Amino acid sequence: MEILKSFFKDPKKVASSQQPAQKISLEKLKKLIPVRNLNEDILQAFADENHSELIKANETLFTYNQPTDSAIYLLEGIVTISDKNGFSHDIDSESTQAHFPLCSGKTYTTTAVAKTDVRILRVSHKIMSFDPQAKHNELIIPEQLKNNQILQLFSQHVSEEKLELPILPHVAIRLREAMQDDISIADAVKIIQIDPVITVKLIEVANCPLYLTLNPAKTCLDAVNRIGLNATRNLVISFSLKQVFACRCKHIIKYMDHIWKESLLLSCLSFILAEDSKQFNPEQALLGGLVADIGSIPFLNFVAKLPKEFHNTDEVRQAIPAIRGVTGAMVLKNWNFDDEFIDTARHSHNWFYNHEGDLNLTDIVILSRLHYRLGQKKQLAQLPPITSIPAAGKLKNIALSPENTLHTLHNAKSRVKEIFQTFNH
Repeated sequence: MEILKSFFKDPKKVASSQQPAQKISLEKLKKLIPVRNLNEDILQAFADENHSELIKANETLFTYNQPTDSAIYLLEGIVTISDKNGFSHDIDSESTQAHFPLCSGKTYTTTAVAKTDVRILRVSHKIMSFDPQAKHNELIIPEQLKNNQILQLFSQHVSEEKLELPILPHVAIRLREAMQDDISIADAVKIIQIDPVITVKLIEVANCPLYLTLNPAKTCLDAVNRIGLNATRNLVISFSLKQVFACRCKHIIKYMDHIWKESLLLSCLSFILAEDSKQFNPEQALLGGLVADIGSIPFLNFVAKLPKEFHNTDEVRQAIPAIRGVTGAMVLKNWNFDDEFIDTARHSHNWFYNHEGDLNLTDIVILSRLHYRLGQKKQLAQLPPITSIPAAGKLKNIALSPENTLHTLHNAKSRVKEIFQTFNH
């Protein structure tokens, strides 16, 4: 039972109005995200105990900017959530929003007041980033995908160490290797100019809304001087990545194109969010967004080489979420990327990823991915409130709320469009 105590028995503060804990049904636990990812035996064992709390109407559950001691789920009743700017909305326990925690980070990003008598469930922070795939270097096929033939074949291919990993383009490799020594800007320019396409793109980016300036860059040297050497290295790698997404198989190219365009938009939003927050290097964030889903590429290249009868659209679509974290880590390790990029490939699809320390690259990409999904306005019921995820609590210079998210997307629209066009031709 120690694992139960580790995951669930966490509350250090007990509300004065709390009454005896009430039993929670297994059906209820299976609706809570990501609690439902736990083994059913663990969920059943927990359901047999009493862990809910009663909070009376008009009492405060938690207050903005205060440290948290647990994540909190709403089981019964209605809670009013308010951000620091005064925007508020209600969450009803019968709504899909209640499947997500009211909070899950180290700091409360909102204030919550019980509008009616409510029952809540407190769980340990440990469970919020629980991911059975994340701790393994090998592929683990989810139970519900055991009959996915493509996934079975791919898993066997990986286990036999036959997987072909994409190769980072030549100019990117040369520049990164050269910069391990103390090279000058002029030396870097000589390497970059080996590739005329990348040279032109670098000049375009130096003159695009990423770098606001009155004097346009006319040469590669101007561009590198404006952008800086480290940022140039990240951008050159970013430009060259489009070659990695190339595919001649007409059945697979649609997936490649979709992932490339989504990665571009994600990288643009990551750059803007990092720049606006002033907590992270924007060019690092741009590259992080671009490689976050790189793990899909070896899988799609593998499928492209299979006979056409294996190109089952549903099987391909279902398999990608199961493989991209592990294979993304493989690719980036092979390319000698830093651990922060590898962690981003592993965790950036986990809304409740949590870690000790300040805002990092994975946090930036997670927040950008949620902004992107909200902007797409698809499957909104499956997305957590932005204030409920741990990464939101690490932002210091931006207040996130549903209203601010829409505002951010609106303001970023023109910048994202120009950046996207620069990278995508």
